[in-house]
Amino acid sequence: MDFSTRGSNSPLPQQNPVTHNPVQPSKHDKSSTSKQLGLLKWATLGLGGVIVLLIVAVILVLIFSAPKSQANYVYNNKLQAVFLNTGQVYFGNIKNINAQYLVLTNIFYLQTNNKSGSSSTNTSSNSNVSLVKLGCELHAPYDQMVINMQQVTFWENLQDKGQVAKAVAQYYKEYPHGQTCTNQSTSSSTPSSTNAVQQPANTSKATPAASKP
Repeated sequence: MDFSTRGSNSPLPQQNPVTHNPVQPSKHDKSSTSKQLGLLKWATLGLGGVIVLLIVAVILVLIFSAPKSQANYVYNNKLQAVFLNTGQVYFGNIKNINAQYLVLTNIFYLQTNNKSGSSSTNTSSNSNVSLVKLGCELHAPYDQMVINMQQVTFWENLQDKGQVAKAVAQYYKEYPHGQTCTNQSTSSSTPSSTNAVQQPANTSKATPAASKP
């Protein structure tokens, strides 16, 4: 036997290389894919629009269904009457009001005077009621009052034709530059009806029955 060719590197038989030709999508597949993408895009936009409309609708419902603040009911060009749970009533202009307090300016209050000359908050057949401008009391308060809402029973706007509004208008005709607290008699010495406003002197008799909160 001839072993002369043993161990030699004999060439292997050649094999044809395998080539993988990618399958090219047809025009029909391309158009179908683009249509699906277009539909998905429009569906996304439509869903976003619906969500925006729902949010706007919820906001509008919350705005219109929310209870109105008391400040919305204040007639800024009218007087208001504020009734306290102590029985005292103050007249003036509500400048600010919320759940905690209200601020009243241009303040007047009622004072009852009996025939004996002493002041009383209880009306009777022998008493006369006068309207007093706040400011000339012994403690000389500013024409502003902050009232705790827990002390307020109710408040209301006043018409110009009412006796209080007429008396206040007459007061400002007589005292266009504001009240002066010197050399004035007390309101109890000159009892009158609510058709006139009395300016108290610097005495404790003119102090309102209800203390400020």
